[in-house]
Amino acid sequence: MDIELDRKQDVLPRDVALPGVKGMPTVPEHLPGSQEQLTAHRSGPSYRARYILSGHSLSISSVKFSPDGSLLASSAADKLIKLWDAYSGELVHTFEGHTEGISDIAWASDGEYLASASDDKTIMIWSIESRATVKTLIGHTNFVFCVNYNPNSNLLVSGGFDETVRVWDIARGKPLKVLPAHSDPVTAVSFNGDGTLVVSCAMDGLIRIWDADSGQCLKTLVDDDNPICSHVQFSPNSKFVLASTQDSTIRLWNYQTSRCVKTYTGHTNRTYCIPACFVTTIGKYIVSGSEDAKIYIWDLQTRQILQVLEGHRDAVLAVDTHPTRNIIASASMEKDLTIRLWCDD
Repeated sequence: MDIELDRKQDVLPRDVALPGVKGMPTVPEHLPGSQEQLTAHRSGPSYRARYILSGHSLSISSVKFSPDGSLLASSAADKLIKLWDAYSGELVHTFEGHTEGISDIAWASDGEYLASASDDKTIMIWSIESRATVKTLIGHTNFVFCVNYNPNSNLLVSGGFDETVRVWDIARGKPLKVLPAHSDPVTAVSFNGDGTLVVSCAMDGLIRIWDADSGQCLKTLVDDDNPICSHVQFSPNSKFVLASTQDSTIRLWNYQTSRCVKTYTGHTNRTYCIPACFVTTIGKYIVSGSEDAKIYIWDLQTRQILQVLEGHRDAVLAVDTHPTRNIIASASMEKDLTIRLWCDD
């Protein structure tokens, strides 16, 4: 079954063989990119390490490209957030303020603010322009592990070791809703494309879909083996949910039918919360870090591993894909402490 991802298009064209080239897929016409990029796509991804960024002193927990792709933000157990130029790799700024390590960061949709979730039980909102903290959200009773903005950037959703999901009114700095969401620490939270739904997952192995307005749980997804769920996010068109679990498997769920429609394996994920993400700039790929110090890239449709990126020297816990260019950011743990930018030219 072919999976659609695009917001504007209802059906992703099926791969069909090119005349005279056995088994080589055509490139769907709606994909962006130059002819050179399209030619590269036909032979699969070809990412190479472009920059190695150093600056954090403890395990890096998250890397996130800004909405316009010009900046890369990173967070770590060293309590710091660093901003990097996504195209040159130069360090732009370091934010200091949290009193404990940071587990997650998220950009507002306009790129003007950055939110951070910390073991100090707070969420801080930072102004990119003024380079200062503009708000601190207090309410979680244990480590805050994950955070994300809604599309309008007037709400935040967070999850933590207090097993709750909280939806925050940013202007008031207060939680609108506190959802007793899970029976174990919440590992990921995210809004869908129009902000009407929230997805959450936890160490209890459950994935839950919530009505963002009412706070009602609309759906619970659970795999038969019930592995710990590390990360979850909506697909770009919000029709699917991509979930990483600690049985070294990534699953793509059609949450409306409660069916797992694709599984991706080959990487190692037994211990840490490792996110997976989509590449849609040129091909349709799934990307994930791995505890074997590598980054894996799968074909979305065929589930085949297309490329394995090697270079890190410890588990790769953080990965993100550039919004418009063929760039992947990855980051590693104690034995490495580098961020790498991989480019497919």
